[in-house]
Amino acid sequence: MALAALPGTMPGMLFPPFRAPWRARSLALATVAALAACAAAPVPPPATPPSTPAPSPTPPSTPLSTPLLDVSHPPRGPAAEPADLAGRFQSWLSAFRAQARAAGIDEATLQAAFSDVRHLPRVIELDRTQPEFTRSVWDYLDTAVSPQRVARGRERLAQVQAEADAAAARYGVPAAVIGAIWGIESNFGGDLGQTPVIDALATLGFDGRREAWAREQLLAALKILQSGDIERQRLVGSWAGAMGHTQFIPSAFLAYAVDADGDGRRDLWSSMADVTASTANFLARSGWQPGQPWGLEVRLPPGFDPARADDTLRQGAARWADEGLRTADGAALPELPDASVFLPAGARGPAFLVGPNFRTILRYNNSTSYALAVGLLAQRLAGGPGVQAAWPRELQPLSRSQTVALQAALNERGFDSGPADGLIGPATRAAVRRWQRSEGLPADGYPTLELLQRVLAAAMPQ
Repeated sequence: MALAALPGTMPGMLFPPFRAPWRARSLALATVAALAACAAAPVPPPATPPSTPAPSPTPPSTPLSTPLLDVSHPPRGPAAEPADLAGRFQSWLSAFRAQARAAGIDEATLQAAFSDVRHLPRVIELDRTQPEFTRSVWDYLDTAVSPQRVARGRERLAQVQAEADAAAARYGVPAAVIGAIWGIESNFGGDLGQTPVIDALATLGFDGRREAWAREQLLAALKILQSGDIERQRLVGSWAGAMGHTQFIPSAFLAYAVDADGDGRRDLWSSMADVTASTANFLARSGWQPGQPWGLEVRLPPGFDPARADDTLRQGAARWADEGLRTADGAALPELPDASVFLPAGARGPAFLVGPNFRTILRYNNSTSYALAVGLLAQRLAGGPGVQAAWPRELQPLSRSQTVALQAALNERGFDSGPADGLIGPATRAAVRRWQRSEGLPADGYPTLELLQRVLAAAMPQ
């Protein structure tokens, strides 16, 4: 999902996560038996892969810098009376309309947008969902790059080949990469979302948890309406306001959407010329390097230090080749500047060498699993192979509460992992690496149930 940058966002999260209070040592130690010894299989994940949305480049926008309404928001929960909630929502909308007028939105647009706007409780429910169980990268890829999706993608790309090729020629982004984003974001147009974008963003803004972000996106949506790109009834998308075949949020739409078919409208819902060109434009302006691969699967030499699989350690493919890296089939590495080794499942799983274009895909969605899925799906759509090495499917991903316990224990022992929030990001992986080094273990930074057990056991009083 093409999103505006959100302060504090972690990879794999749509918005800045809820920060759980810091857990002291007592919590980590009290949960050893319940969490470290828990070997039962988690609740099965949903069949549809998470889009794991996260920040993208910040598009130009006109932020609303002053508060909309100097009143407190209603209680969050069933205690709020429906009539009181409706009144407060209308008051919030009135204040927003006044500020939108000051930002240049005309009365006709405001009337079209807000005459029938509704508060959507389901949006708030989805926004606050904190899933306990997580999906491993291989489970995610099993669906995101399934044989069925590859077959459907090749069929769908063939149907829009002229538009995709035109976008590729204009922006230097391969048609297969455009197609891969299309496939992962909306299953090649099969799921564009049916939530009214105005209603969803107004609900999120009124709720207050991310009011500034929602206000900015709502104003951008009004500008889209005012420009005539889309009618109010067709302005639909996900519950979080992402729109069209490749799921642009409104501010990204204003910054990167393109009228490629020349009809005077930027239509990401029904014009595949506009969809493919807009997606390619986003990537091109985010740093895509024409002629370079996103990356490739590699074979690591015996004795390779997994601590060197770090995004901050970047060098050309020739230098990696000097260290013994080869392609998955044993051939010499292709030219790839500023490349880093990526171990998505730790030292026991497949290895990849990723370059600048992998990091550009992260600008579209700041999740390494997402970027890897895009790269691998593009590779398969273009007739290339899938992943050759085996995934360590015997490893069970940590649940959210287990991750909280791990972070708290690492923090207690002096390995700063940041807030104990249950989200595995760069700070947690770096802390795991430091702990692994202190124990003489391969420092791949990959948290497992076995690692959690060892960290918690080491923290127990002797």
